[in-house]
Amino acid sequence: MRVFPCLVFGCILTFTLHSTASAVDAKKRHFFMPKNDYSNTYTLQRISVRASCFPTKLRAILAHIARQTGGQPMVTSGHRPRSGRSQHSRCYAADIRVPGVPERKILAAAASAPGIGGIGRYCNGMVHVDIGPKRRWVHC
Repeated sequence: MRVFPCLVFGCILTFTLHSTASAVDAKKRHFFMPKNDYSNTYTLQRISVRASCFPTKLRAILAHIARQTGGQPMVTSGHRPRSGRSQHSRCYAADIRVPGVPERKILAAAASAPGIGGIGRYCNGMVHVDIGPKRRWVHC
């Protein structure tokens, strides 16, 4: 008669431990982070700047610039739907500045970024980067 309660207690204990371990494994799987999370690599100058549509390639370029310069790029202009044939109209371009970093260092970092297309420089210190065709310009 004593064997039956011990057997029931053992089964309950085994079931409880197994279900707890499964719950812990499920929690670990729930918090999986993507391999290339670029969400914290840049900031927006204003809340009206549209950058949520940036493709992964452009986000990777901004992340590269952040690593090379040691600062966080600030996007001053992103998606502009009515900007004609500009890469901004397709959400393939960003005008940036990196506070406290010289413009030359930003340009050098952009030039070494994999997948970079156009690089432009403006007189007000902003730098244009996009994933379109390779080209360079200065608007001063």
